Amino acid sequence: MIQAKVKTAPKSKCKNKKCEYKGMKFDSLKEKDVYLRYEMLFRVGKIYDLRRQVPYILIDKSKYGRAIKYIADIVYKDINTNTDVVIDVKSVYTAKMPVYRLKKRMFAERYGFEIVEVFE
Repeated sequence: MIQAKVKTAPKSKCKNKKCEYKGMKFDSLKEKDVYLRYEMLFRVGKIYDLRRQVPYILIDKSKYGRAIKYIADIVYKDINTNTDVVIDVKSVYTAKMPVYRLKKRMFAERYGFEIVEVFE
């Protein structure tokens, strides 16, 4: 008797539930809720240039391998300073992960400003 292998979706490390809103896919309900807050600020003109899943290069591609990136959950431009604000939706668990902490430091070193963490 031959048994077929059934592929299942990989389990989330934080037990997040993926969801969708207006055709956009979110990694968690928290991330979607935070996005909705910023979308409202965008609609009333408090912020502009609202974007999701924006990649930032931390280390360029080299002979040692591919580029190392950080992908921001939400990015918008501050209307007063005309600068990017990078938002990362975090849980207490993921904020303590060594890889994230390293990327957060590398981001600040390369781009000259810090990631704003939103804990929900």
